[in-house]
Amino acid sequence: MINVVIVSAHNLQEQLRGTLLFRSNVARIRASGLEEIRRAAQAGKVDVVIVDAALPDAPALATALRREPLTRGLSIAGLGQSEFGLVLIELLESGVNAVLPLPPGADWDDRLMRLFHVPSRKVARFPVSFAVGVVGQGHGEPFVGRALDLSVHGLLLESSFPLEVGEDLRLNFDLPGPLGPVRGTGTVVRLAHQERVGVELTSVEGDGRVRIKRFVESPPPGGGAGI
Repeated sequence: MINVVIVSAHNLQEQLRGTLLFRSNVARIRASGLEEIRRAAQAGKVDVVIVDAALPDAPALATALRREPLTRGLSIAGLGQSEFGLVLIELLESGVNAVLPLPPGADWDDRLMRLFHVPSRKVARFPVSFAVGVVGQGHGEPFVGRALDLSVHGLLLESSFPLEVGEDLRLNFDLPGPLGPVRGTGTVVRLAHQERVGVELTSVEGDGRVRIKRFVESPPPGGGAGI
């Protein structure tokens, strides 16, 4: 059974009825705030938390969840009417993993499914070349930043070039070791800290994701904590 905690002041049943939240293997748990989520997490009954952006303290709640030892490792989604509305951007900056727009669209269930199986991340520091804008609409020469960690679906990017939530990037980097180059596109989904942003890998050429997965799941040299 998958346990999803929904934090909202409203009953969202009618709006969400057609989503996978209403499958037989998903338990929906209503909560009003941090303490109820903590109790559910302590009992092992939380896999994903969905925070309604309509809550007046939604970004503060997301921040508190990331600071609380019992909940900081949970998958968290922001739910709202506009995918990049002001409050949802604040939620991303506060540490949510993804945004789920209302009304649910064609890819809504896929976004939620990713949170049920959040891939492991690996500390990995290597250069990343990136250009701002989608293919054919880039702005000038590529910039060079540095990846600080990597997963199948995203990376933490450090760069002195200012980036904003919602910006599209064209990415180019070589995986450490013999796994070769990765090319693709990404979207900035979170402002992590100062010059660091969270980037979702929206597309990867060829077998790039397979090679990323192989790298993330590989043991560190000598059994250490990573690269």
